[in-house]
Amino acid sequence: MTTAPPAPAQRRRALGPVGTLAGSEIGRLQKGYLDDRPDAVAALARLRRGAGKDTATIPDLWGLLDSDTLHADPALQQDAAHTALYTAATLYALHQQSRGTRMHRPGGDELGTAVRRLMPGGDLDEPTRKRFVRAGSAPTMPVLATRLREIVLLLRREEIALDYALLAEQLYQWQQRPWGPDSVRRSWGRSLHAHRAKPADQAEGTKAADTDSTADTDTDHNKDSAQ
Repeated sequence: MTTAPPAPAQRRRALGPVGTLAGSEIGRLQKGYLDDRPDAVAALARLRRGAGKDTATIPDLWGLLDSDTLHADPALQQDAAHTALYTAATLYALHQQSRGTRMHRPGGDELGTAVRRLMPGGDLDEPTRKRFVRAGSAPTMPVLATRLREIVLLLRREEIALDYALLAEQLYQWQQRPWGPDSVRRSWGRSLHAHRAKPADQAEGTKAADTDSTADTDTDHNKDSAQ
């Protein structure tokens, strides 16, 4: 019997085990990176190589995150949980690269809100909107990871932070067929349309430029290039 999808929530639901662990592990790495701790800098450099890829196929990533709590939870779908955790962490690692402020902000922007901040003056910008729609319509997790990577590069350029704990939770939910993808799309869409530009957003929004390049062209800090 097919399980009915959860009713759309007007407010964010509490994070489950995947989002909670992602927030803890990414928060730990973020603090270490901003404190210029060599172990955290090296871990993010390795995680970054997996951004936009099928993380299950990259052994170099295994063991970089403490996922013991996931193994201990019999209610979780283990493959989906680990995919969500590592996909979120690799995207965060790319987002944080060469940035001296926190790109993971617990309780901060959902993906749709962050994308809306990319749009000049908060108005709907068609090239950016199309990237967002392409991510939402991804048929598989590897394709979704690739399309999210394109968006993360834009967010990094404008130094727009994201709640990666929430993203990890949604990536886990995405994999719950058949209702998961639609539920996540609805949440992303609501957050895109709910955001209204504030004066500060409007001032910063003029910096956003349309680009079709998905290449990583940012110059790393010395600590990144040393990896």
